[in-house]
Amino acid sequence: MAGVEWPTVAELAEQVRSGQRSAKEVVDLALEAIDAGNDALNAFVVVDADLARTVAADVDAAVARGEDPGPLAGVPFGVKDLEDCAGLPTSHGSLPFKGRPPVDEDSVQVARMRAAGAVPLGKTAAPEFGTLNFTKTKAWGVTRNPWDTARTPGGSSGGSAAAVAAGLVPIATASDGGGSTRIPASFSGLVGLKAGYGRVPNLGASGSQTAVNGALTTTVIDAARHLDVVNGPDRRDRTSLPSAGVLYERVIEELDTTGVRARWSVDLGFATVEPEVAELTAAAATELASAAGLELDDEPVQLTDPVRTWLSSGGLDLWLDIEEGMWPSVADDLTRYSRSVLEQTQHLTAPSIAKRLRQRAQLEREVGDLFGEVDVLITPTTAVPAFAAEGPPPPEINGVAVMPAMPTPFTMLGNLCWNPSISVPVGLSSDGLPIGLMLTVALHRDDLALRLARIWEQTRPWPRWASF
Repeated sequence: MAGVEWPTVAELAEQVRSGQRSAKEVVDLALEAIDAGNDALNAFVVVDADLARTVAADVDAAVARGEDPGPLAGVPFGVKDLEDCAGLPTSHGSLPFKGRPPVDEDSVQVARMRAAGAVPLGKTAAPEFGTLNFTKTKAWGVTRNPWDTARTPGGSSGGSAAAVAAGLVPIATASDGGGSTRIPASFSGLVGLKAGYGRVPNLGASGSQTAVNGALTTTVIDAARHLDVVNGPDRRDRTSLPSAGVLYERVIEELDTTGVRARWSVDLGFATVEPEVAELTAAAATELASAAGLELDDEPVQLTDPVRTWLSSGGLDLWLDIEEGMWPSVADDLTRYSRSVLEQTQHLTAPSIAKRLRQRAQLEREVGDLFGEVDVLITPTTAVPAFAAEGPPPPEINGVAVMPAMPTPFTMLGNLCWNPSISVPVGLSSDGLPIGLMLTVALHRDDLALRLARIWEQTRPWPRWASF
């Protein structure tokens, strides 16, 4: 592989905090890996070595003074191109935003990571405004999966997934408004946690209130440490939750899961799933239940279709992403999907919007009833392994014609209903492509999602990086 076989984020930070390694040394290692591997992947769209080395020097100076730089000391990371990082530009994967100057303010997540000693290297690729389950833009081109560069790493956090899976960096930020952390985690063999809505604050609540910032990592320990750093309330986000009052890095080793009620569903009553995906994930669900002491059933799950519900409510966020006055003058510069969503929603009436809100409310009630019966819902993360890097998603699964969203049909439920949800690797397809298992838990039980993921990691360790 062209990348680095990194220690865990926790181990790397402890090495820097103790003076065993310098932050500058670690950052230079990551920059060398990016130089060697990024051309094949297009994971990073902007790299700022000077910014990274300046931040690393501050970390090293703190260590030299006998100060603790924080629990992410010297850890290099990529920032998804939908998220702000002071000193770097944010293009949103969109031509109308490409070429703008660096922003002045960090997102809440990036600010907390930097305060904990982490070092931003640059921006990672994302589809325009995060709208697709693969990563291809007019602004930056196609991003490729290090497990097979003919395949996509997923979307919308595809650049972050490619960078971490290839060992270019040990961690990268992600966001998930319909699966955009968990889909790339599944396609790229990584851990992808979508925390419960409000667990990681934004600079104000989002329009549809579905998107949660997070990270992609190679281990559950790293996901837990990251959440320990970035969770907690922010006065600018009315939906942000109080601190959980626990250390997730400790919880993943100590929480008792004996007797936790779990339900396995291969299709949520509506999806079509490739046989290899169904077989691997069903076996993993049974094995996890045994290892964790779960009370597992497979009672049918019947819900208002979360895919159609999510698609019917997604236009608001896109209208908030583009600046006032840009539409329709930038229409020709936008990707086909972004343009079509804006065209289809620009004349929505109040009754039409109300109908969509009622549909979502119905799903929320149904999911609330479901989690009255169980504590965790186990499904495949996606219905298929990674498809072609250039897209589009496959039009058929098992000979059944499907919509472009149906190869990734399971993730949207957790966004619409705010449930924590995590994807973990369960094995490889016959083509050598990663397949993920998804654990969606009751509201506010991020601790349970991480603990079950950790039990699975100990039961069936996975390869942490791809070779390319």
